[in-house]
Amino acid sequence: MKLLFDQNLSHRLVTTLRHEYPDSQHVRDVGLKDAIDAAVWQYAAQHGLIIVTKDADFHQRSFLFGHPPKVIWIRVGNCSTAMIEAMLRRRRHDLHVFATEAESAFLALE
Repeated sequence: MKLLFDQNLSHRLVTTLRHEYPDSQHVRDVGLKDAIDAAVWQYAAQHGLIIVTKDADFHQRSFLFGHPPKVIWIRVGNCSTAMIEAMLRRRRHDLHVFATEAESAFLALE
């Protein structure tokens, strides 16, 4: 499962989670740091990536357009990168199930 971390998440997650989520990327590293949501959406769809974001706009986009790409919406307020990293490690099984379910478009993590 390959993730695309949105600009509202740390680029360090790519490195710290490389064993759990190999081949994941951050928008900053693929030239999409300041891109509009539509460009991030298109890139993720073209490259088989699941968008991971704290941005509710991607959640709404998944309702409008379906998938691909799929969206993981992290619904926590201000928190550290370490807390998000721990959440993604702890919920790895849930993310794997989500990634393989044909009908699922988004997953909210709290």
